[in-house]
Amino acid sequence: MMLEVCASPKPGNVDRCHDYPDTRLEHFLASTLMVRPVLERAERRAAGIGTLIREAVQATSSHRGGNTHFGAFILLMPLVCGGDIPGAAREIGTTTVQDAIEFYRAFGMTEVRVCAEDELDVHDPAATEQIHARGMTLYDLMVYSAEKDMVAREWVNGFTLTRRTADLLLASDDARSAIPAAFLNLLATEQDSFIVKKFGRAKAEQTRLMAAEVLRGQKSVESLDAWCIQEKVNPGSLADITIAAIYTALGEGWQWG
Repeated sequence: MMLEVCASPKPGNVDRCHDYPDTRLEHFLASTLMVRPVLERAERRAAGIGTLIREAVQATSSHRGGNTHFGAFILLMPLVCGGDIPGAAREIGTTTVQDAIEFYRAFGMTEVRVCAEDELDVHDPAATEQIHARGMTLYDLMVYSAEKDMVAREWVNGFTLTRRTADLLLASDDARSAIPAAFLNLLATEQDSFIVKKFGRAKAEQTRLMAAEVLRGQKSVESLDAWCIQEKVNPGSLADITIAAIYTALGEGWQWG
């Protein structure tokens, strides 16, 4: 998480070169420190994944920077519990209805943007009753959300983007530039679902096409970053996937720094 937030340039997102008005680099760094005990519990598999995600949100709620790492927690908890992507898939397959309920409690503690038409409203207390009545596990919830949310989609498709991005990191000859380069590759090939929820698919596709122009050398990364900041376009879901990819690459021997 520290490596991701400090990587620059990373168009549209907080990094060591710029903040957002209400969320600064320090908030992200504080979040990484606050959540460490929960990650250690995940490594010991001391609780279910849903409980661990809720504990992570609670542990990081004392800073005033809003949601900093919720999506990252969703990806990291199964990865840390399982040790790697195959292990995470096994952990995901064992999630329970209680995990789903704990996750919804965690979701309700955040200010994460949701789709207005979602049937299971995280801010509706009756949603947990619906989850229980339907017997929905946390994996079932991710299947339910996967069409609209790329972080949930990683749970369903075997961490496809995480794997692809980790491979980019592992193949890089320049460790310092590897993270922003891998992030830009994601931005140029995928519509960020956080941007979709905030602005719609047209804006997400515009962002993707502009990032592709940067990859082709037709636009500077600095100009894309400036446009994202002006338009308040922040590809937060891709940042979460980048964090999961960094964790995966480090576990496979990638050396940073």
